[in-house]
Amino acid sequence: MSEPGPPDLEKQAEIHHAHRDISGGWLRPAVFGAMDGLVSNFALIAGVVGGQVDSQVVVITGLAGLAAGAFSMAAGEYTSVASQAELAQAEIEVERRELTHRPHAEQRELAQLYMSRGLDRDLAWEVASQLSKNPEAALEVHAREELGIDPDDLPSPLVAAVSSFGSFALGAFLPVLPYLLGATAIWPAMVLAMLGLFLCGAIVSTVTARSWWYAGTRQLVLGGLAAGVTFLVGRVVGVGLS
Repeated sequence: MSEPGPPDLEKQAEIHHAHRDISGGWLRPAVFGAMDGLVSNFALIAGVVGGQVDSQVVVITGLAGLAAGAFSMAAGEYTSVASQAELAQAEIEVERRELTHRPHAEQRELAQLYMSRGLDRDLAWEVASQLSKNPEAALEVHAREELGIDPDDLPSPLVAAVSSFGSFALGAFLPVLPYLLGATAIWPAMVLAMLGLFLCGAIVSTVTARSWWYAGTRQLVLGGLAAGVTFLVGRVVGVGLS
């Protein structure tokens, strides 16, 4: 029986699995925004309720916290991601200049990198030589290997800002909703906020390796502790000022 020959490399390889987008710039701000909106606004409302004020003040405070937090989160995420992308672009330009002015040194650097990964000297040099024939391909390889980034797939500041704004506003709205519907006690807001925290944690588990019940319970406990401490602070301050 004859040995199977080498595969036809001109044909496109079949892809038998798919990876989720982990670098598009939306997941972290969306998750963080929803969690932060729920925790911070419910904690804010709990603190105000702890100070023994009427429902109208709670509604105004909750909506003000929603607006301030959402815009702050969006601005912060935009600035943060934009700065990160600008830094990455600056480092990519450094590599581009090196490839233009010192191509042979960069080729040797690439060959040494592949040798450190286990390729023998001749094969590593051949791979580096082939890649270096296309400056843009060489730039992409250097950026991936040395900087750990993809020049064509940098996070979008706008996507991060919009994701953060929308998710924070949604999370922050949940504990305000019962008061908008006429509630005068904190327990409906507490139930809705706690349910939202658990569901957020459970939803996040679908894109991580954690189980839904672990992620949901973790977020529920952390959010509950934050709200409880803020409630106590509000109660102490309210009693002290009364």
